[in-house]
Parts: sequence; structure tokens; C-alpha cells
Amino acid sequence: MKIKKHGVGLLIVGMSLATAWAIRGQFGHEQGAAWAGAIGALALVLVSNRKDWYAKMPIIALASAIGWGAGGMISYGVVVGYGKADNFINAFYGLSMLFVIGALFGLLGGGLVGLVLDSTKKNKVNWGGLISEMVAGALLTYFFLIEQIGFKMTPPRSEAWALILGAGLAMLLHMARKKRNAAIRVAIFSALGGGFGFGFGNFLQVAGNIIEIPFNMWNVMEYSIGLFGGLGMAYGVFSSSWPIDEEIKPKTWVNRLALFVLLVFIPLIVYRESLTYDHFLKRLGEISNLEQIALTSTTFIAVILLLMAVLIFYKLKANEYAKKNVALFFFAYLGMYALSSYIVTGLFAGKTGLNHHLYVLNIVLIFLISRNIKVEWPEKGTNQIASKKWFAYLLAILIFIAFLSLIAISIHGELPGNHNRFEIG
Repeated sequence: MKIKKHGVGLLIVGMSLATAWAIRGQFGHEQGAAWAGAIGALALVLVSNRKDWYAKMPIIALASAIGWGAGGMISYGVVVGYGKADNFINAFYGLSMLFVIGALFGLLGGGLVGLVLDSTKKNKVNWGGLISEMVAGALLTYFFLIEQIGFKMTPPRSEAWALILGAGLAMLLHMARKKRNAAIRVAIFSALGGGFGFGFGNFLQVAGNIIEIPFNMWNVMEYSIGLFGGLGMAYGVFSSSWPIDEEIKPKTWVNRLALFVLLVFIPLIVYRESLTYDHFLKRLGEISNLEQIALTSTTFIAVILLLMAVLIFYKLKANEYAKKNVALFFFAYLGMYALSSYIVTGLFAGKTGLNHHLYVLNIVLIFLISRNIKVEWPEKGTNQIASKKWFAYLLAILIFIAFLSLIAISIHGELPGNHNRFEIG
């Protein structure tokens, strides 16, 4: 069945990144965000109907993993506490700073994806120059904002957000100089989506806790940033105009290196940080047969991760990437992430949560939609830099966040885990 409602394709990408980002809550940090970011990009390629994008699927996924993963170094636990404040100044500060943090995730994630899509044989991205500029931008911005001016978002926590801000601004400047307008559009829409999703998600978390919804509301906040960040990234991609790469198939070693990072390096870091025997002993707490369950869990997940890597490498050994290969990689990678989340929270100890079952439901829905509906995208997009319109979107989001802040402080008093960035009265 064909459908020209482009929203279906956007929804697939949004649900995919949302599900992966909610799962990421079990692992955290850069490696968890990188796995989730790669899943979002794989979903984007899956619904794109672009053979040249299928061919460089591993590179697109790797770019997304690096971009969304880099934001994982940002500390935001205290900022979430500001959003729980019982006064407008601190509540608005918390939600608006979460908008900034979510926007930084999306800025780099969407921007790097856009650059890969815009890089062709005739107009290649100078990755060495870009990386140098982003590193310099990150260090200079951190130095001036944090060390010189002393603008600190989350004292006494890490202020690594300034590094991501500097890298993102340098990336935008590079894009502007090279006239890569399509990539700029993806970066901006991803940033707006991710920022809105994080601020709105924090409001949902606070409201859900106040009315005592029996659910992991932190997971709701994570799902929100993934959903809106994925929608923003997908909209930026599919509303823009992209060149068709004449060199359809990238060099074999490039794709294989990208696959190695995605299938071996990232899962290995996740395993080392969250799935080893010692981690299970600490995480599962006081249960019967703790040592046996920890050993079973860590062994099982190691074997499954290895089998996934071997399977994908085997299926893609010929460097041939059709849509069925993209689908295999996407569902295997997302399914493995969901299974890892089940196991890390105590599957072999008989512990399962409703949120994990909802991950599976999301995956099933994504599979059914993507299998039965072929999305047709507009043949012509636009590469217009609508800066005035984007500023209007930004202003509207901040006004909406202010409105949410007023609602939040009107429905609760002092909450556990709340923080005040500014002393009131």
C-alpha cells in the first residue's frame, strides 16, 4: 500500500529514536546515546527510499551515533531538579535549560547526519577540517563561557554542555561557508525538536509524579526528547533537497569500519560500563541466587551481542545494501538494545517492568507500519535558510515552556529532588 502522507515516515523515525532513547535511560552517558542515535538514523534510511542512502547506511548511522552520543557527556540531573522548583524563575530556568541541552543533542546529531547525506563524490565534506574546527570551537567556547565569564548552568556538576555548544556553532559556521544549506536545515530542526522534547518531557515527568501515575516518568521524559528529536531530524531531511551521489557505493573498508564501530565498539563500551558481572551484582541488589543470576545475565548478553555482530557482518559482507539489509540491521540493532535493557534490569531474576513491554510494543508497531506502508516523499524539497521563521519557532517554544512552568508551579509545592538555581526572596 502506498501512502503520500509523509507524516507516517516522520512517525517511524520519531518512534524509533524515542524507543531507543527511553532504553538509553538504562545505560546513560555517551555510549548509550550513541546506540540510540544510530537507531534513529537507521530508521531514517529505512523510510527514505533512496538507494544511494542505503549504500552508505553504516556511515549515516555512525554520524548520528557520534552526534547524538557526544551530547551524552552533558550533565542534566540537577537541571531536572530545577524544573521541579515551586517558583517560576527556577522552574522556567530548569525547563528552558533542558530545552538548550536537548537542542544541543539534536544540533550535533542532525547536523552530522545532514553532512553525510550532503557529501557526494563531486562535493565531499572535508571531515578533517570540520573536526579541527569543531574541536577548536568547543575548547574556545568552554574557556570563554565557563572559565572567563563564569556562566555555569549546573554547578557544581560538569559544564560540558559548553563544549557541545562550541562544537555545534563551529559546525554551523562550516556548513554556512560551504553553502550546505540542507545540512543546516537538518541541524536546526533536530535542535528545535530535541529541545522542545526535553523541556516538555520534564513537565510531563513532574505532572505525572504529582498525580501519582504508576509508571517510570523519567522514562516518559526520555521518550519525549527522542520522539520530538527524531521528528525534527526526519522533517529536516525529508523537507530538504539532496544531491544524488553518482558514486552510489562507498568504499568497502569505509562501510566495514563504520560497521565495526556500530556493532563492536559501541556495544563493547555499553557492556563494559553496564553489563559485566560486577555491575549485575551491584544493580540486582538482594535477591536469591544473586551470583548465579549475575553470571547467567552477563554471559548471555555477551553471547547475544557477539551473535548479532557476526550475523550483520555476514549479511553485509558483500557490501551490498538493499532495503531488506537496512531493515535487518535496524530491527536487529533496536531489538538487541531492548533485550539488553530487559536483562540489565533483572530479566533472569524475574524482574520486568511495564516500560520494557512498551518498548516491545513500539518495535512491533514500527515493524508493522514500515512493512505495510510505502512512504512517498516529495521529489523536490527546499534548501532555503528561513532564519526569521526559525527564530519565531524558538520564541514560540520558549513562550510555551514559560506557560508550562506556570502550570507546574500551580499544581505542586515543594517536591523531592527539587533545586533552586536562584535564591528567591
